[in-house]
Amino acid sequence: MVEDDDGRTPGLTAAGARPEPKQAWGALPWLVRAAVVWSACLVVVIIGLYLLGKVAVLLAPLAIALAVTLFLAALLDPVLLLLRRLRVPRALAALLSLLLLLGILVGVGAVVWNLTAAEFDELSRELGEGLQRSRDFVTTALPISDAQLDKIIGQVRSGIGGGFDLIGGARTAAEVVGSSLLALVLLFFLLKDGRSMWHWVLRRLTGPNQQVTAEAGRAGWRTLSAYSRGTMIIAAIDALGIGLALVLLGVPLALPLALITFLGGFIPIVGATVAGAVAVLVALAAKGPTTALLVLAAVIVVQQVEGNLLEPLIMKRQVQLHPAVILVVVTAGTLIAGIPGAFVSVPIAAVTYRVVDTVQRHRERLAAEKTGAPPPPPAPA
Repeated sequence: MVEDDDGRTPGLTAAGARPEPKQAWGALPWLVRAAVVWSACLVVVIIGLYLLGKVAVLLAPLAIALAVTLFLAALLDPVLLLLRRLRVPRALAALLSLLLLLGILVGVGAVVWNLTAAEFDELSRELGEGLQRSRDFVTTALPISDAQLDKIIGQVRSGIGGGFDLIGGARTAAEVVGSSLLALVLLFFLLKDGRSMWHWVLRRLTGPNQQVTAEAGRAGWRTLSAYSRGTMIIAAIDALGIGLALVLLGVPLALPLALITFLGGFIPIVGATVAGAVAVLVALAAKGPTTALLVLAAVIVVQQVEGNLLEPLIMKRQVQLHPAVILVVVTAGTLIAGIPGAFVSVPIAAVTYRVVDTVQRHRERLAAEKTGAPPPPPAPA
């Protein structure tokens, strides 16, 4: 065995042991060390996201009920505050706010159903004709045969829905009914005791934790309130603008299409796109390609006005998420809980972002006070 000048074997310590792990780790190239660390972090993140997704799927009905409850509470909060200023007792004010919501939902639903129930069969037929025209255009203009197109459509349907299951459909319907009832009960108690419960939580905290929690809670609630009221206003304006365009162009079923546009407005980007596509398909089937192009132009104009003028004006900067983030969040919500998940995913993401941003700004402000550096700019009001 070869020895060094001092009589020790290379690679061994004075006691004859192998090098310490820290020495062996330091002997590795920095690129290898960085790759190992980042790979380990990535594995931990993936496992965490997988476990979080499993929990979210198991608790999806409860999570959706809670999200809907918070959304409706933020929407009804001005009504509750108005009743409280009129000296109405808290429990009665919460009950009246809840009854007002139910009255509006039932009343609007009854009016819309009476006006459009007879037209939904025609809407289905018009959509079928529009899809058939689109299919004919695709098979004529592109090198795709009917069999290939059927195969592609079948793959998309199987990937999205996996077919209809009667037992699964009944279970989903039961979950929807149960979640709706749970949301109504929680909404009453949240309107009645929400502020006292929040103050109870704050009293259990002390020092800086109480301050940052109160600040983050106010920011999150303002964001949710701005989103709930702003989304409803923007959806109503979209439905009014597109519905008026359909009436002026003589497209049938303008009221059902306006209703679809209003509901689609609660799912950012995706909902408006789907609602606009439905309106264009109906116009194509009923009036031909020229009217369909005019409807498409009207949909684009209305949505551009909404995105570039109305949304910044109504939402301000409280609910500012990048379109790419919105698409990812809506897709994730849809995969986890279907259409209800798509409805609640964006407000959850917006509130989470605002809370995290508020906590970070609070920490930066405390650090600036300690070091004497200029404080960070205030959060959007």
